[in-house]
Amino acid sequence: MAASPFPAVDEARRSLGVRLRELRRAAGFKTARAFAARAGLSESKVSRLETAVSSPTEEDLLAYAEHCGAPEDYADLLATASSIEEMYVEWRRVFGDGLAPVQEAALPRYERTRHFRVYEPGVVPGLLQTPAYARALMARIIDFWNIPDDAEQAAEVRAVRKAAILRDAGRQFGIVVEETALRARFGDTETMAAQLGHLMTVSLWQQVSLGVIPMGAQRVMWPNEGFWVYDGERVVIELASAEVTLVQPSEVATYARIFSELARIAVYGKAARALITEAINALE
Repeated sequence: MAASPFPAVDEARRSLGVRLRELRRAAGFKTARAFAARAGLSESKVSRLETAVSSPTEEDLLAYAEHCGAPEDYADLLATASSIEEMYVEWRRVFGDGLAPVQEAALPRYERTRHFRVYEPGVVPGLLQTPAYARALMARIIDFWNIPDDAEQAAEVRAVRKAAILRDAGRQFGIVVEETALRARFGDTETMAAQLGHLMTVSLWQQVSLGVIPMGAQRVMWPNEGFWVYDGERVVIELASAEVTLVQPSEVATYARIFSELARIAVYGKAARALITEAINALE
């Protein structure tokens, strides 16, 4: 199995191997040979699986779950294995044809989702972006990565087609941003004023819970990278160099808990709008 260009992927593979080994040992199989004989696998294959030399198949994972007396672990093991190879998607490869195809590709995921939980530390989340703000932000991304310039088309998808989903009263949107996201400037003063004004409007919508974590808040949860939780089934995290997708139930649950902790220190309603107003006044 070829090494990943991202150490975190290799670490995830190793962690899965360690987990399989721990399941085996907890079930009383002290050696790979003993387990292999019971599960009908070769000793060398068991060794390769547990040292992350080989990737486990669904049948391999089922063998571990069944013969180690842990059938309830099968779904989690399968979700982990399935997500490892797709865990990291290099921005350069994704952005090779520009940003618009990336925005288009994400639309089905948005359309399927009924409950969004979004945390962003430094920018206004895509669902809440105005076209001008989206263009300014994407132009900077295009310049940084030196990729095809399709900011206009990408902004159209993000700020118009995706934002239409936000108007669906049948969905729920829990959105938490750091106050620094209100202060970070993308575009000119007019662009920022319009964007912040749009946040004021959206904060009044019944389906949207918009929270702002004040810069002076007493932290019970440290700032994190931006992440999106889709219906409690998938988490997408955007790092500087890659997009991470998590589908393992235990990891999704961890991010749901992180979101709850961040939401707990945010302010809402009039208090959130007061911070937005302060950010607007600071533009002058």
